[in-house]
Amino acid sequence: MTTPAVPAIRRGFVDTSFGQVHYRTIGDGPVLIMHHASPGSAKQLEGLMRLLAAEFRVVAFDTPGNGDSSPLSIATPTIADLAAGLLQAVVDLGIEQAVVYGSHTGANIAMELAIAAPGIVRKVVLDGIAVFSPEQQADYLKRYALPFTADLDGAYLMRCFMFCRDQYLFFPWFARDREHRRANGLGTPQALHNWVLEVLKANDTYPLSYRAAFAYDPPARIGLVGQPILALASEDDPLLGTTRDVATQAGAMFGTLPGFQAPDYGARLRDAVIVFAG
Repeated sequence: MTTPAVPAIRRGFVDTSFGQVHYRTIGDGPVLIMHHASPGSAKQLEGLMRLLAAEFRVVAFDTPGNGDSSPLSIATPTIADLAAGLLQAVVDLGIEQAVVYGSHTGANIAMELAIAAPGIVRKVVLDGIAVFSPEQQADYLKRYALPFTADLDGAYLMRCFMFCRDQYLFFPWFARDREHRRANGLGTPQALHNWVLEVLKANDTYPLSYRAAFAYDPPARIGLVGQPILALASEDDPLLGTTRDVATQAGAMFGTLPGFQAPDYGARLRDAVIVFAG
């Protein structure tokens, strides 16, 4: 028996007050809005989008100032600013009801979108919630996400490659020692290539969403989300502990997923979203 072909992911742009927001979409049915982790773009979500396409109309946005989306016209945008910018795109696309999913920085944006648009967002999936101590905030603001300003010898290209590669291996990526070693291993060469290209599209503006995430306070903000919440984290996600803590504090549902490289990781995440969204 022939397996039905998965429809292609289509891409488009939405005009907003600050420029254009780029998005990917696939599938039919109830709308699922997806927000990617930093750095990169919704390109990172394509595998999961295909898995969810049989149940949802999936719409995944590039965060303003990332991928192919224009940056906000704000020098130091907050997570609420990023969510407000994306809400313009949601409204322009005619989306009236949706479940919202976000990963890491995208989880913060999903929370703020739910707070800003309770009439549109009916449920929220938070995949990895970061909480930083004041010491971590100061360290990460100084060292974690720096612009890859173009230079004539191309050194910025190698710096960007190492930045992306080492995020697979360490957390934080610049602490290259045994204590901070991650156990999940590298992704494929093609996945790393794709990730580097997406970061380079926004080489000078991608740090803005990172800085917004470092300053964000999920424990204080999650209580303002009135919709049902499902919090998830992979067993090898550095944010597993903080995700569980914030979910417990908020009385949200919580689930642990297998490691990122596990064969059933995508299927388990897909099934959790489908059951919760139903």
